[in-house]
Amino acid sequence: MPKRGHDIYYRSCMEYRLSDFLPTTKKEVELRGWNQLDVILFSGDAYVDHPAFGAAVIGRTIEHAGFKVAIVPQPDWHGDFRDFKKLGRPRLFFGIAPGCMDSMVNKYTANKRLRSEDAYSPDGRHDARPEYPTIVYSQILRSLYPDVPIVIGGIEASLRRLTHYDYWQDSLRKSILCDSGADLLIYGMGEKPVVELCRQLDSGISINQAKGIRQTAYLVSKADIPGGLTPDDIMLHSHEECLRDKKAQAENFRHIEEESNKLHAQRIVQEVGGRYVVVNPPYPPMTTEELDASYGLPYTRLPHPKYRGKRIPAYDMIKHSVNIHRGCFGGCAFCTISAHQGKFISSRSKESILREVRLITQMPDFKGYISDLGGPSANMYGMAGKDLALCEKCKRPSCIHPRICPNLDTDHGKLLDIYHAVDALPGIKKSFIGSGVRYDLLLHDNGNEECGRNARQYTEELIRHHVSGRLKVAPEHTSDEVLKLMRKPTFSLFKQFKTVFDRIDKEHGLNQQIIPYFISSHPGCHESDMAMLAVETKKLNFHLEQVQDFTPTPMTVSTEMWYTGYNPYTLQKVYSAKTQSEKLAQRKYFFWYKPEEQRDIANSLRKLGLAKLISELCPYLRSAATGNDQERRFRNEDNRAKRSGQKPHGRNGRRNSRN
Repeated sequence: MPKRGHDIYYRSCMEYRLSDFLPTTKKEVELRGWNQLDVILFSGDAYVDHPAFGAAVIGRTIEHAGFKVAIVPQPDWHGDFRDFKKLGRPRLFFGIAPGCMDSMVNKYTANKRLRSEDAYSPDGRHDARPEYPTIVYSQILRSLYPDVPIVIGGIEASLRRLTHYDYWQDSLRKSILCDSGADLLIYGMGEKPVVELCRQLDSGISINQAKGIRQTAYLVSKADIPGGLTPDDIMLHSHEECLRDKKAQAENFRHIEEESNKLHAQRIVQEVGGRYVVVNPPYPPMTTEELDASYGLPYTRLPHPKYRGKRIPAYDMIKHSVNIHRGCFGGCAFCTISAHQGKFISSRSKESILREVRLITQMPDFKGYISDLGGPSANMYGMAGKDLALCEKCKRPSCIHPRICPNLDTDHGKLLDIYHAVDALPGIKKSFIGSGVRYDLLLHDNGNEECGRNARQYTEELIRHHVSGRLKVAPEHTSDEVLKLMRKPTFSLFKQFKTVFDRIDKEHGLNQQIIPYFISSHPGCHESDMAMLAVETKKLNFHLEQVQDFTPTPMTVSTEMWYTGYNPYTLQKVYSAKTQSEKLAQRKYFFWYKPEEQRDIANSLRKLGLAKLISELCPYLRSAATGNDQERRFRNEDNRAKRSGQKPHGRNGRRNSRN
């Protein structure tokens, strides 16, 4: 990024000054002529001034409301804490925005191994943020400025607002309000509550009086609960009860999830250590005008100049993409989107989307290709309930499982209009759809001829014009029993979609591929289910690439099943593979086509009473019945490897790596 003078930066024909970014240092605060800040945000991510990065969104929102705000990205939490002191004391509060991902999901794999890089840190560095930055940053600030209010938000706080299971510590943890010592928690998408909080504090109200703001949570004594406990409040089992009885935790979760996905939610209260966590109902979903205003804030769409010459992997992935809506009504059991964004779709206007696309076309490294024109799900734009009165009474966590709601408008016409308008812009060669496509919506017949015609047209145009050679979809499993627990459609629907894909691909000579995502070790999944998954996907000529072990993350129904052993909605017991050996035993079936996996798979199939599958899944074994020839070859290879000082192929020394 070239520099002229002391603070001017360029991107194509656009000129940006250092003061066009939110300030991150005392010098940058002085460039704006400010003597004191109203709000100081501490972010666990690098500061990228882009609407896909939460700290930037909250910072720009506060700025737009007329307050002075700065961001301290990835402060050093060691030593003398100078990063926490360099901007002084804010007039209103400190805000903690720990990152776009839960810090532990960001840092570790399902097998608790360190990930190859931190996508939200410069050059993918691992040492730029602590584990649980919300807690670490808050405790440091409380020690330095005991009288300044601390407000926490973002994914980490949002999903840990009540008693939750922490996979990385293998423990049931109390609300993050308890461990952090924060005064207030904002959950979900925080634009509305943070502006209301700023206005109340600016008017002279203390943080202890600002307890009526929607979409916030706080910790108080019973006597200090505003209005006292009322019959309308949902009183959860206490944290201590959940520690004693896992079924109590499962029962709690159903209420938490239902209230997160209602238009008119109730207040939730949970006792912990003699005090009470109070969770106020969320704001209504943002209107199109409100969402447009958020995306229309004066983002530079660039990493802060302090990162010049450094790569921020997450930014590289999204800089040529456009998010066209918020929310997801899929309700997948393992996904946190609805817990954070809610199930109701908030869509941007066509004008707002086109304005952002035009900005992307001016970027110097833009080659004419939009990498993703999507959202939490690719094809939910503009969809909502046909009769809002019915939606106002609904508490289903998913609008499409176990069946698509007859009140849901699944018309893809508005989305087609967006695609056509974007592709018609000067400088656009092609717009790709990188977000996940819900093929159950595409194949759904609601009896409306126009809606069905639009779905068929969307499918055709998606495959012909918006796939970069590989279309990623997420059937997740082949067992209908497992899929039911995942809240995903039957596998037969995926096969139906693949038939449509293959037909269109062949008709137009495209030579494209479907790349399916699958999960092993999900609650309810047994090793025999994975063996059948291998058989089913082999029949479809898949050599699976996009696979993962189930990772329990806070505030998902899958995690509650995994930890408690109960389905929160039925309280029936659910099996989960928990030990390392159980998880690896399931995962190996993804790779039936690798020679080094053949011996383990064959032995396991015999133990499962599924020896008849050996001939299908173990082509490298010469004798399907016993595998003796292959066993002998493996033993010989292992002996040769040991003599040469190499690791053997065997059960404890495979050369292939597992994440």
